[in-house]
Amino acid sequence: MKAATVKELKIELKNRSHTEIEELCLRLSKFKKENKELLTYLLFESSNESGYISTIKIEIDEQFDKINTKTNYFIKKSVRKILRTIKKYIRYSRKKETEVELLLYFCNKLINFKPSIQHNTVLKNIYMREISSIEKKILFLHEDLQYDYRVEIKKITA
Repeated sequence: MKAATVKELKIELKNRSHTEIEELCLRLSKFKKENKELLTYLLFESSNESGYISTIKIEIDEQFDKINTKTNYFIKKSVRKILRTIKKYIRYSRKKETEVELLLYFCNKLINFKPSIQHNTVLKNIYMREISSIEKKILFLHEDLQYDYRVEIKKITA
């Protein structure tokens, strides 16, 4: 089966009634966890972005606490998993401020992580890549936010 384009889906959804759209959303939420998470964000979290960010920060803290520090392999694998999760949550929000804030928080946790990432090239590269990504995304924000986030970057890179 070939999937329809977004334009075709949009046209078809306009032709459906409110109850049919509601049923389609509920049915869609049963198939994948990400669909359910996106619907949860859109319905409950999107009106309170700061609460959404703090919830994700708590989850990041928990994931960092669970990292198995016995070998570098497990550390790298866990850090990548945390970053994947953060990027998924960023996709739900689609707000640059949220993206910058979450990535800054991740970088801050990573740089303060014990054992230090300074002895691990892969983790240092992940850190540097995310810092450069944040710096590029900051350019699209309001001037006041740009200044605030640049100060944050200087704190964690110094």
